Amino acid sequence: MMEALKAREFVSDSEIAWEDLGGGLKRKIMAYDDNLMMVKVAFEQGGIGTLHNHFHTQMSYVESGEFEITIGERKQVLRQGDVYYIPPHVVHGALCLSAGMLVDIFTPMREDFVHISKP
Repeated sequence: MMEALKAREFVSDSEIAWEDLGGGLKRKIMAYDDNLMMVKVAFEQGGIGTLHNHFHTQMSYVESGEFEITIGERKQVLRQGDVYYIPPHVVHGALCLSAGMLVDIFTPMREDFVHISKP
């Protein structure tokens, strides 16, 4: 299924299954090519995006809910419509204060997500 999304010009949300990540989080890889990837991550209240870092540049859009976002040494509460930017190799994470969804954009694409998602 993941290969079918690569460089696809039109993607219907209803055709993509959620991947349960545990801990109140689930993910949908919406679209990608070798340079760019869009991923939706749904959080239950209290869900934690564990502190981590990666070599990718990331931007995220708060589609709904309320999140305490940590980027490096800084924390900020973000709500629907807000955006944050994470440079490569900077430690970051999210705590969901009220159920919601983040839309993450990565460059280059997250190969580890594609490999994890394969059956």
